[in-house]
Amino acid sequence: MEVDPYVIAPCSSLAVSSIVNVGTAGAIWGLCSAPHDAHKFGLTGIKRAGFVANSVARCTFQCALIAGISTSVHCGVQRYRGKDDWVNGLVAGAMAGGAIAALSRSWKQVIPTACLVSALKIAADYGRKNVNTS
Repeated sequence: MEVDPYVIAPCSSLAVSSIVNVGTAGAIWGLCSAPHDAHKFGLTGIKRAGFVANSVARCTFQCALIAGISTSVHCGVQRYRGKDDWVNGLVAGAMAGGAIAALSRSWKQVIPTACLVSALKIAADYGRKNVNTS
């Protein structure tokens, strides 16, 4: 039987692991999507390289930020409440989604983004628990 990582590991370790893993996925996504976008915009040479580097950095930062906030808040809420249920994912997803929307400075997108990320976090937690119990 697999033990829930939120129970045995410190929150800081989980956050760092999450930041590294999801940040790497964001970098890979940026490396795949940025050259396509640069080609679409007709960029060549130094401008293309700069655009690709900027896109990779932005994707990496955004993915790592979402993962870090979500994991830290989820772990903190779970330890504070002493329960492992959907409320932890709801709060963590809402905080991460709100932070990302706030970074975009589009204030009318904060609530929809928080709701979307919160729903995705709950779904991911539900899927993880079902896989671990099988």
